[in-house]
Amino acid sequence: MIPIPELKRIATQIRRDIIRQTSRCASGHPGGSLGCAEFFTALYFRILRKKLPFSMEGKGEDVFFLSNGHISPVFYSALARSGYFPVEELNTFRKINSRLQGHPTTHEGLPGVRMSSGSLGQGVSVALGAALAKRLDKDPGLVFALTGDGELQEGQIWEALMAAAHYKIDNLIVTVDWNGQQIDGPNDKVISLGNLPGKWESFGWEVLLMNGNDMEDVISTFELAISKTGEKKPVVILMKTIMGCGVDFMEGNYKWHGVAPNAEQTEIALAQLEETLGDF
Repeated sequence: MIPIPELKRIATQIRRDIIRQTSRCASGHPGGSLGCAEFFTALYFRILRKKLPFSMEGKGEDVFFLSNGHISPVFYSALARSGYFPVEELNTFRKINSRLQGHPTTHEGLPGVRMSSGSLGQGVSVALGAALAKRLDKDPGLVFALTGDGELQEGQIWEALMAAAHYKIDNLIVTVDWNGQQIDGPNDKVISLGNLPGKWESFGWEVLLMNGNDMEDVISTFELAISKTGEKKPVVILMKTIMGCGVDFMEGNYKWHGVAPNAEQTEIALAQLEETLGDF
């Protein structure tokens, strides 16, 4: 089991990877990716019961679905750093014919990617289907999914929430990246999410709160969520994060949702993030 200090070091390297991926192609979504570094580090280096080499079927293991696919830089870094494909392939991010497109796709067969996610609102439904399949197969593996808070403005998500509660899907853990920002500004100014914990509770879900930028809290909340599976209710983790976390001029600023840093900004950002595992 990787200790928490080492997980923190990995998360810092993943942040470096995010900056370098988006800077090199002058494109991508660094803000939300940086905010989710602890989540992906904990998931892929501590929580998921996974098998390598990768199998799309995911039988006998835990599986993960990324719904807010624009944060692909953090997803790709976590996959590469945990052994799904060579770290050097991160150099190809968003390049022509690369397997690492701006939004994850399945047609190129990138290990670790189980669904194409660009159109928002679909990931919870896909995860629900996978959870139902595992239950039918008597597969003990759990299904994890990540969605964004702005993404909750998509109606399909709420249909999936109702269905999951109705069918008592208790092998499913959904996390919401609750950073309060989306591409056009703060959630509260675009479409307010209101009482988010109360909404999920009213839809029949077990609700947990988590500080997504505190590795200790991420680990303990994941463990608590897992302990609550098998109780005839789906579980959601409402994860408070800071968009752009780790890079001071990006933190809390929605304008970094989908803007890559230039050369000077990249140098400043990397100076704030210690190299820990070696850059690609």
